Amino acid sequence: MAGELNDILARLEQELAPLQGEPRELAGGITNRNFRVTLGDSEYVVRRPGKDTDLLGIDRAAERLANDAAAQLGLAPMVTASLEDALVTEYVACAALTPAEVAESAEELARALHAFHNSDVLLPARFHVPDLLDVYATIVRARGDELPAEYAQTQAAATRIADGLPPAEARPCHNDLLPGNLIRASDDGRVLIVDWEYAGMGDPRFDLGNLSINNGFGEAEDERLLRAYLGEPPSDAQRASLQLMRVLSDAREAAWGVVQGTISELEFDFAGYAGEHFERVSGVLAGPEFEEWITSAERQGTDGQAA
Repeated sequence: MAGELNDILARLEQELAPLQGEPRELAGGITNRNFRVTLGDSEYVVRRPGKDTDLLGIDRAAERLANDAAAQLGLAPMVTASLEDALVTEYVACAALTPAEVAESAEELARALHAFHNSDVLLPARFHVPDLLDVYATIVRARGDELPAEYAQTQAAATRIADGLPPAEARPCHNDLLPGNLIRASDDGRVLIVDWEYAGMGDPRFDLGNLSINNGFGEAEDERLLRAYLGEPPSDAQRASLQLMRVLSDAREAAWGVVQGTISELEFDFAGYAGEHFERVSGVLAGPEFEEWITSAERQGTDGQAA
């Protein structure tokens, strides 16, 4: 890694400015490695992809385009260089957000996501959870590993949700709204969205469900999120769609943990991560709410679409 990073920095010195001091690795990533570097008078974040991350459904061209489009909207750090083996953005002095702080910012994030979903950027990647789960299962089997017993049930639930919801126009989406990917800029207090590597054209309702479940939103936070995103009180179908997208998000996270346990070289408990999300999916499927949400979304048809 040191030799590869030195090569990247040498190229950046030619493009931007001479290196000042030593790179500092940033903590928190479970797919890639990120370094804070000073080139000339400016600070940057150099993002190095992890091993075989293309197998996770990541499209680096889509990541760059999405990050750049979001930055133009004031929603993400600016992209300053894009190399074949690294993405470079401006360094933003910031504070990481806790899930509780994310919940407090539900309206701000709803408006940010709405702006990005309705931007003109066309991403060269498609994000569809059932397809992703099929690909992940194929990779795990091809490498001689077995899928957990819960995988088939989770896969079937994901397909049912995707097929049962009223169709939504494919829009540019982030698709990975974990608390670690949301920061508050120190200079002006804005919430910024980072880590656009799973960005693709998909269902904008997934971003809402993904944000909600990954940050522990309750009923009140979900209502605030939907109202701010839609610009009006949500319908029962829209509430049901959000709940189903929360399940779909957990299905994706569980499957992601399984395939990462097969391909990743990072020190992380991917099996435990997958198990936590499988358990949440199973808990919802075992209760009466799941069928009620499906019925509500299907009965009210296009009322369940995101605005």
